[in-house]
Amino acid sequence: MKAPLRFAVVGCGHIGKRHVAMIQGDSRGELVAVIDLAWSSEGRGEVPARMWASEARAFTSLSDALKVLNFDVVSVATPNGSHVELACEAVVAGCHVVLEKPMGLTSKSIENLKKLAEEAGVKVFGVMQNRYAPAAAWLKSAHEAREFGELLQVHVQCLWNRDERYYQRGSWRGTMEEDGGPLFTQFSHFLDILLWVFGPVEVEDVHFYNQVHPYTEFEDGGLVRFRLEQGGWGTFTFSTAAPHSNFESSMTVLGRSGTVRIGGQYMNRLEEFQLPESNRPDLQQPPPPNDYGGYTGSAANHHHVYDNVFNVLLGGDDVATSIEEGLAVVRVVEEIHAKGRI
Repeated sequence: MKAPLRFAVVGCGHIGKRHVAMIQGDSRGELVAVIDLAWSSEGRGEVPARMWASEARAFTSLSDALKVLNFDVVSVATPNGSHVELACEAVVAGCHVVLEKPMGLTSKSIENLKKLAEEAGVKVFGVMQNRYAPAAAWLKSAHEAREFGELLQVHVQCLWNRDERYYQRGSWRGTMEEDGGPLFTQFSHFLDILLWVFGPVEVEDVHFYNQVHPYTEFEDGGLVRFRLEQGGWGTFTFSTAAPHSNFESSMTVLGRSGTVRIGGQYMNRLEEFQLPESNRPDLQQPPPPNDYGGYTGSAANHHHVYDNVFNVLLGGDDVATSIEEGLAVVRVVEEIHAKGRI
Protein backbone atom coordinates (compact mmCIF):
# COMPACT_ATOMS: atom_id res chain seq x y z
CA MET A 1 0.00 0.00 0.00
CA LYS A 2 1.04 3.61 -0.52
CA ALA A 3 0.47 6.76 1.48
CA PRO A 4 -1.80 8.46 2.08
CA LEU A 5 -4.04 5.71 3.43
CA ARG A 6 -7.72 6.54 3.02
CA PHE A 7 -9.77 6.30 6.25
CA ALA A 8 -13.42 6.19 7.22
CA VAL A 9 -14.40 6.68 10.87
CA VAL A 10 -17.65 5.07 12.06
CA GLY A 11 -19.07 6.47 15.28
CA CYS A 12 -18.30 10.13 15.87
CA GLY A 13 -18.83 10.72 19.56
CA HIS A 14 -16.03 11.76 21.91
CA ILE A 15 -13.77 8.82 21.13
CA GLY A 16 -14.59 8.79 17.41
CA LYS A 17 -13.54 12.43 17.13
CA ARG A 18 -10.23 11.42 18.72
CA HIS A 19 -9.72 8.89 15.92
CA VAL A 20 -10.55 11.64 13.43
CA ALA A 21 -7.92 13.91 15.00
CA MET A 22 -5.27 11.17 14.82
CA ILE A 23 -5.87 10.71 11.09
CA GLN A 24 -6.01 14.44 10.40
CA GLY A 25 -2.72 14.95 12.23
CA ASP A 26 -0.71 12.45 10.18
CA SER A 27 0.36 13.13 6.61
CA ARG A 28 0.32 9.39 5.93
CA GLY A 29 -3.46 9.36 6.24
CA GLU A 30 -6.42 10.98 4.53
CA LEU A 31 -9.86 11.20 6.12
CA VAL A 32 -12.44 10.57 3.40
CA ALA A 33 -15.61 9.66 5.34
CA VAL A 34 -17.20 10.16 8.77
CA ILE A 35 -20.22 8.06 9.64
CA ASP A 36 -22.73 8.22 12.47
CA LEU A 37 -26.20 6.77 12.85
CA ALA A 38 -27.21 9.77 14.97
CA TRP A 39 -27.26 11.88 11.83
CA SER A 40 -30.14 9.84 10.37
CA SER A 41 -32.62 12.53 11.41
CA GLU A 42 -31.01 14.80 8.82
CA GLY A 43 -31.92 12.38 6.06
CA ARG A 44 -30.83 8.98 4.80
CA GLY A 45 -27.48 8.27 3.19
CA GLU A 46 -25.13 11.21 2.78
CA VAL A 47 -25.66 14.19 5.07
CA PRO A 48 -24.14 17.69 5.32
CA ALA A 49 -20.42 17.87 6.08
CA ARG A 50 -19.19 18.19 9.66
CA MET A 51 -17.23 21.32 10.59
CA TRP A 52 -14.62 19.25 12.48
CA ALA A 53 -14.10 17.02 9.41
CA SER A 54 -14.77 19.38 6.53
CA GLU A 55 -12.48 17.41 4.21
CA ALA A 56 -14.57 14.24 4.58
CA ARG A 57 -17.98 13.25 3.29
CA ALA A 58 -20.55 12.45 5.99
CA PHE A 59 -22.89 9.45 5.98
CA THR A 60 -25.44 7.80 8.25
CA SER A 61 -24.20 4.25 7.62
CA LEU A 62 -21.05 2.40 6.60
CA SER A 63 -23.05 0.62 3.89
CA ASP A 64 -23.94 3.93 2.25
CA ALA A 65 -20.33 5.12 2.35
CA LEU A 66 -19.03 1.87 0.85
CA LYS A 67 -21.39 2.25 -2.12
CA VAL A 68 -19.82 5.51 -3.29
CA LEU A 69 -16.31 5.70 -1.84
CA ASN A 70 -13.15 3.64 -1.75
CA PHE A 71 -11.11 3.61 1.44
CA ASP A 72 -8.33 1.49 2.87
CA VAL A 73 -9.10 1.51 6.60
CA VAL A 74 -12.29 1.71 8.64
CA SER A 75 -11.97 2.91 12.24
CA VAL A 76 -14.87 1.68 14.39
CA ALA A 77 -15.70 3.75 17.48
CA THR A 78 -19.39 2.96 17.95
CA PRO A 79 -21.16 1.46 21.01
CA ASN A 80 -19.72 -1.91 22.01
CA GLY A 81 -22.56 -4.03 20.71
CA SER A 82 -22.08 -2.91 17.10
CA HIS A 83 -18.29 -3.28 16.91
CA VAL A 84 -18.12 -6.73 15.37
CA GLU A 85 -20.96 -6.24 12.89
CA LEU A 86 -19.37 -3.10 11.45
CA ALA A 87 -15.89 -4.63 11.46
CA CYS A 88 -17.19 -7.66 9.55
CA GLU A 89 -18.84 -5.41 6.97
CA ALA A 90 -15.57 -3.54 6.51
CA VAL A 91 -13.34 -6.61 6.13
CA VAL A 92 -15.73 -8.25 3.67
CA ALA A 93 -15.41 -5.04 1.62
CA GLY A 94 -11.60 -5.49 1.69
CA CYS A 95 -10.82 -2.82 4.28
CA HIS A 96 -8.43 -3.02 7.19
CA VAL A 97 -10.04 -2.20 10.55
CA VAL A 98 -9.06 -0.21 13.63
CA LEU A 99 -11.42 -1.54 16.29
CA GLU A 100 -12.07 0.18 19.60
CA LYS A 101 -12.18 -1.89 22.78
CA PRO A 102 -13.77 -4.22 23.43
CA MET A 103 -13.51 -5.92 20.05
CA GLY A 104 -16.94 -7.36 20.72
CA LEU A 105 -19.24 -8.65 23.44
CA THR A 106 -18.90 -12.35 22.58
CA SER A 107 -15.90 -14.47 21.71
CA LYS A 108 -17.90 -16.31 19.05
CA SER A 109 -18.52 -13.10 17.11
CA ILE A 110 -14.84 -12.13 17.26
CA GLU A 111 -13.80 -15.59 16.10
CA ASN A 112 -16.03 -15.05 13.08
CA LEU A 113 -14.44 -11.64 12.45
CA LYS A 114 -11.00 -13.24 12.66
CA LYS A 115 -12.01 -15.85 10.07
CA LEU A 116 -13.42 -13.22 7.70
CA ALA A 117 -10.33 -11.01 8.03
CA GLU A 118 -8.01 -13.93 7.27
CA GLU A 119 -10.08 -14.87 4.21
CA ALA A 120 -10.02 -11.26 2.98
CA GLY A 121 -6.30 -10.83 3.72
CA VAL A 122 -6.80 -7.70 5.82
CA LYS A 123 -5.58 -6.60 9.25
CA VAL A 124 -7.62 -5.88 12.38
CA PHE A 125 -5.97 -3.51 14.89
CA GLY A 126 -7.24 -3.58 18.48
CA VAL A 127 -7.26 -0.34 20.45
CA MET A 128 -5.61 -1.11 23.79
CA GLN A 129 -3.67 2.10 24.14
CA ASN A 130 -2.85 1.67 27.85
CA ARG A 131 -0.03 -0.65 26.78
CA TYR A 132 1.84 2.49 25.74
CA ALA A 133 1.78 3.99 29.24
CA PRO A 134 5.44 4.14 30.40
CA ALA A 135 4.65 2.36 33.68
CA ALA A 136 2.87 -0.54 31.96
CA ALA A 137 5.60 -0.90 29.34
CA TRP A 138 8.25 -0.96 32.09
CA LEU A 139 6.28 -3.57 34.05
CA LYS A 140 6.24 -5.89 31.05
CA SER A 141 9.96 -5.46 30.36
CA ALA A 142 10.80 -6.01 34.05
CA HIS A 143 8.77 -9.21 34.17
CA GLU A 144 10.36 -10.49 30.96
CA ALA A 145 13.78 -9.79 32.52
CA ARG A 146 12.64 -11.76 35.61
CA GLU A 147 13.35 -8.82 37.90
CA PHE A 148 10.53 -9.96 40.20
CA GLY A 149 11.93 -13.48 40.44
CA GLU A 150 9.34 -16.21 40.98
CA LEU A 151 5.91 -14.65 40.56
CA LEU A 152 3.76 -15.00 43.68
CA GLN A 153 0.79 -12.63 43.39
CA VAL A 154 -0.69 -9.95 41.12
CA HIS A 155 -3.48 -7.70 42.43
CA VAL A 156 -5.38 -5.27 40.22
CA GLN A 157 -7.65 -2.61 41.71
CA CYS A 158 -9.77 -0.26 39.58
CA LEU A 159 -12.04 2.16 41.47
CA TRP A 160 -13.75 4.54 39.08
CA ASN A 161 -16.71 6.87 38.91
CA ARG A 162 -19.59 6.53 36.51
CA ASP A 163 -22.85 8.23 37.49
CA GLU A 164 -25.84 9.98 35.93
CA ARG A 165 -23.51 12.18 33.89
CA TYR A 166 -22.46 9.02 32.06
CA TYR A 167 -25.55 6.79 32.20
CA GLN A 168 -27.96 9.25 30.64
CA ARG A 169 -31.54 8.18 30.07
CA GLY A 170 -32.04 6.62 26.65
CA SER A 171 -28.32 6.06 26.10
CA TRP A 172 -26.73 2.77 25.02
CA ARG A 173 -24.65 2.99 28.18
CA GLY A 174 -25.97 0.80 30.94
CA THR A 175 -27.58 -1.77 28.64
CA MET A 176 -26.55 -5.40 28.30
CA GLU A 177 -27.01 -5.38 24.52
CA GLU A 178 -24.87 -2.36 23.65
CA ASP A 179 -22.68 -1.78 26.74
CA GLY A 180 -22.21 -5.18 28.37
CA GLY A 181 -20.91 -3.92 31.71
CA PRO A 182 -17.84 -2.26 33.21
CA LEU A 183 -15.47 -5.14 32.51
CA PHE A 184 -16.05 -4.49 28.81
CA THR A 185 -16.49 -0.73 28.74
CA GLN A 186 -14.25 0.62 31.50
CA PHE A 187 -11.86 -2.10 32.63
CA SER A 188 -11.00 -4.22 29.59
CA HIS A 189 -7.90 -2.02 29.27
CA PHE A 190 -6.59 -3.31 32.59
CA LEU A 191 -7.51 -6.92 31.92
CA ASP A 192 -5.49 -6.50 28.73
CA ILE A 193 -2.48 -5.21 30.69
CA LEU A 194 -2.75 -8.20 33.04
CA LEU A 195 -2.78 -10.71 30.15
CA TRP A 196 -0.20 -8.80 28.10
CA VAL A 197 2.33 -8.75 30.95
CA PHE A 198 1.67 -12.02 32.78
CA GLY A 199 -0.04 -14.30 30.26
CA PRO A 200 -3.25 -16.37 30.54
CA VAL A 201 -5.28 -16.59 33.74
CA GLU A 202 -7.75 -19.14 35.07
CA VAL A 203 -10.73 -17.57 36.82
CA GLU A 204 -11.44 -19.35 40.11
CA ASP A 205 -14.35 -17.44 41.65
CA VAL A 206 -16.23 -14.18 41.23
CA HIS A 207 -18.44 -11.97 43.41
CA PHE A 208 -20.52 -9.20 41.80
CA TYR A 209 -22.29 -6.25 43.41
CA ASN A 210 -24.50 -3.37 42.29
CA GLN A 211 -24.38 -0.69 44.94
CA VAL A 212 -25.23 2.68 43.41
CA HIS A 213 -26.47 2.02 39.86
CA PRO A 214 -30.06 0.73 40.02
CA TYR A 215 -30.64 2.14 36.53
CA THR A 216 -28.10 -0.13 34.78
CA GLU A 217 -28.74 -3.69 33.61
CA PHE A 218 -25.54 -5.04 35.19
CA GLU A 219 -23.30 -4.90 38.25
CA ASP A 220 -21.19 -1.86 39.12
CA GLY A 221 -18.40 -3.77 40.86
CA GLY A 222 -16.91 -7.07 41.78
CA LEU A 223 -14.02 -9.19 42.96
CA VAL A 224 -12.35 -11.81 40.75
CA ARG A 225 -9.85 -14.35 42.04
CA PHE A 226 -7.62 -16.04 39.47
CA ARG A 227 -4.60 -18.24 39.02
CA LEU A 228 -1.78 -17.29 36.66
CA GLU A 229 -0.66 -19.86 34.10
CA GLN A 230 2.93 -18.83 34.84
CA GLY A 231 2.43 -19.52 38.55
CA GLY A 232 0.99 -17.58 41.45
CA TRP A 233 -2.46 -16.16 42.04
CA GLY A 234 -4.17 -12.80 42.05
CA THR A 235 -7.28 -10.68 42.31
CA PHE A 236 -9.04 -8.17 40.10
CA THR A 237 -11.22 -5.74 42.07
CA PHE A 238 -13.31 -3.23 40.12
CA SER A 239 -16.02 -0.68 40.76
CA THR A 240 -17.70 2.32 39.15
CA ALA A 241 -19.19 3.41 42.50
CA ALA A 242 -16.43 5.84 43.52
CA PRO A 243 -18.03 9.24 44.17
CA HIS A 244 -17.23 12.34 42.12
CA SER A 245 -14.33 11.08 39.95
CA ASN A 246 -12.09 8.14 39.09
CA PHE A 247 -9.97 7.22 42.11
CA GLU A 248 -7.36 4.69 40.98
CA SER A 249 -6.30 1.92 38.63
CA SER A 250 -3.41 -0.01 40.12
CA MET A 251 -1.50 -3.26 39.78
CA THR A 252 0.64 -4.65 42.61
CA VAL A 253 3.14 -7.41 41.83
CA LEU A 254 4.68 -9.62 44.53
CA GLY A 255 7.64 -11.74 43.54
CA ARG A 256 10.33 -13.50 45.52
CA SER A 257 12.76 -10.71 44.55
CA GLY A 258 10.52 -7.83 45.64
CA THR A 259 7.29 -5.89 45.26
CA VAL A 260 6.21 -3.11 42.91
CA ARG A 261 3.02 -1.17 42.32
CA ILE A 262 1.97 0.86 39.32
CA GLY A 263 -1.01 3.09 39.93
CA GLY A 264 -2.54 6.52 39.71
CA GLN A 265 -5.97 7.06 38.19
CA TYR A 266 -5.02 5.15 35.03
CA MET A 267 -2.22 2.74 36.01
CA ASN A 268 0.26 5.20 34.56
CA ARG A 269 2.72 5.84 37.42
CA LEU A 270 5.29 3.78 39.28
CA GLU A 271 4.14 4.28 42.88
CA GLU A 272 6.06 1.67 44.87
CA PHE A 273 9.41 0.06 44.06
CA GLN A 274 10.99 -2.52 46.35
CA LEU A 275 13.42 -4.47 44.19
CA PRO A 276 16.80 -4.41 45.97
CA GLU A 277 18.60 -6.07 43.05
CA SER A 278 17.27 -3.63 40.42
CA ASN A 279 17.54 0.09 39.70
CA ARG A 280 14.36 2.13 39.88
CA PRO A 281 13.49 3.23 36.33
CA ASP A 282 13.17 6.90 35.38
CA LEU A 283 9.85 6.85 33.51
CA GLN A 284 8.51 9.48 31.13
CA GLN A 285 5.60 11.65 32.21
CA PRO A 286 2.35 9.94 31.14
CA PRO A 287 -0.02 11.74 28.75
CA PRO A 288 -3.25 13.23 30.14
CA PRO A 289 -6.43 11.14 30.26
CA ASN A 290 -9.07 11.31 27.55
CA ASP A 291 -11.66 13.94 28.48
CA TYR A 292 -15.23 12.94 27.64
CA GLY A 293 -16.96 15.95 29.15
CA GLY A 294 -17.91 15.53 32.81
CA TYR A 295 -15.80 12.39 33.23
CA THR A 296 -12.45 11.09 32.05
CA GLY A 297 -11.08 7.82 30.69
CA SER A 298 -7.77 6.13 30.09
CA ALA A 299 -4.65 7.86 28.82
CA ALA A 300 -4.69 9.64 25.49
CA ASN A 301 -2.34 7.27 23.68
CA HIS A 302 -4.23 6.80 20.43
CA HIS A 303 -1.36 8.35 18.47
CA HIS A 304 0.68 5.23 19.24
CA VAL A 305 -2.14 3.06 17.92
CA TYR A 306 -2.19 4.95 14.63
CA ASP A 307 1.59 4.93 14.35
CA ASN A 308 1.34 1.14 14.41
CA VAL A 309 -1.43 1.14 11.79
CA PHE A 310 0.69 3.21 9.40
CA ASN A 311 3.86 1.26 10.13
CA VAL A 312 2.13 -2.07 9.51
CA LEU A 313 0.28 -1.13 6.33
CA LEU A 314 3.04 1.00 4.81
CA GLY A 315 6.16 -0.59 6.28
CA GLY A 316 5.41 -4.21 7.05
CA ASP A 317 5.63 -4.01 10.86
CA ASP A 318 3.71 -6.41 13.11
CA VAL A 319 0.28 -5.52 14.52
CA ALA A 320 0.81 -4.30 18.10
CA THR A 321 -2.55 -5.48 19.46
CA SER A 322 -3.79 -8.38 17.38
CA ILE A 323 -7.29 -9.73 17.08
CA GLU A 324 -6.13 -12.80 19.04
CA GLU A 325 -5.20 -10.58 21.99
CA GLY A 326 -8.49 -8.72 21.88
CA LEU A 327 -10.25 -12.07 21.73
CA ALA A 328 -8.34 -13.26 24.82
CA VAL A 329 -9.68 -10.32 26.85
CA VAL A 330 -13.26 -11.02 25.80
CA ARG A 331 -12.89 -14.70 26.66
CA VAL A 332 -11.76 -13.79 30.18
CA VAL A 333 -14.69 -11.39 30.60
CA GLU A 334 -17.06 -14.13 29.44
CA GLU A 335 -15.55 -16.52 31.99
CA ILE A 336 -15.90 -13.92 34.75
CA HIS A 337 -19.52 -13.23 33.81
CA ALA A 338 -20.34 -16.93 33.66
CA LYS A 339 -19.04 -17.48 37.19
CA GLY A 340 -20.34 -14.23 38.66
CA ARG A 341 -23.82 -14.08 37.16
CA ILE A 342 -25.03 -17.48 38.34
